[in-house]
Amino acid sequence: MLDGHTRLAGVIGWPVGHSRSPLMHNYWCQRYGVNGAYVPLPVAPGALEPALRGLAASGFRGVNVTIPHKEAAFALCDELSLTARRAGAVNTICFRDGKIIGDCTDGSGFCDNLEAHGVSGDGKRSGNALILGAGGAARAIAAALLDRGWRVYLTNRSADRAAKLVTVLGGEGNLEQISWESWPQALERMDLVVNATSLGMEDRSEAAGPDQALVQSWKISLAHASHNLCVADIVYTPRRTALLQAAEEHGLKTVDGLGMLIHQARLGFEAWFGTAPAIDSGLVALLEADLGKG
Repeated sequence: MLDGHTRLAGVIGWPVGHSRSPLMHNYWCQRYGVNGAYVPLPVAPGALEPALRGLAASGFRGVNVTIPHKEAAFALCDELSLTARRAGAVNTICFRDGKIIGDCTDGSGFCDNLEAHGVSGDGKRSGNALILGAGGAARAIAAALLDRGWRVYLTNRSADRAAKLVTVLGGEGNLEQISWESWPQALERMDLVVNATSLGMEDRSEAAGPDQALVQSWKISLAHASHNLCVADIVYTPRRTALLQAAEEHGLKTVDGLGMLIHQARLGFEAWFGTAPAIDSGLVALLEADLGKG
């Protein structure tokens, strides 16, 4: 039951009804006996600053920030973590002593999910990773992979956007741009390829399965893949995207986006509610059942 001691957090987005974050955080509150609640907060573009200031004044511990507010939230923070500065965006906010403190857990969530699937990054040179895309997710993932010892290659349909991202991140010689036309050929020397574009969202519903034309297109792109390539997609609706199906048909290891969603949430939960949550079968089953409704 909610009372005067309940810790409050939530997720800001527009729209926000699709977010699975309330399911996760409220599951953890119940699982660990935390007197807390996590709520969806629909905030229209242009209304983010008064919303954040109002939530902070109302006693909220913090919020997650999702599309389209991540970059706007970055600009409104009083303090930023090093990770958020490198990512150029914020997805996790704490309200503390009247200040808005921003962090970005997308990249670490992605890497933690990789490691949970046996794709390790131990601070030494981990291998070659190719990221498709140059948006906010690509930037956060690239920064996290660089921090964990990967050599990162970026490609994007807009070469200018990819070049700008390479310049911003630096990478100390471990970050390089390749052309969009040549990335399939580059897969023969890659250990990891990450789809951080919106292409995965073009699939049909989970029930119908991936669009077979997209599957065939991805299969052609994967023709040069090395046998040890791991293929990751940050999309979790659907979990089995056309890219992942194509990779499976090539016999390649795959990692879907659901684990990234869960891992990126753990740091926020600990900051707001004071407990470090585990990822257990009950949570995964809850999320899978909810995703199956779509």
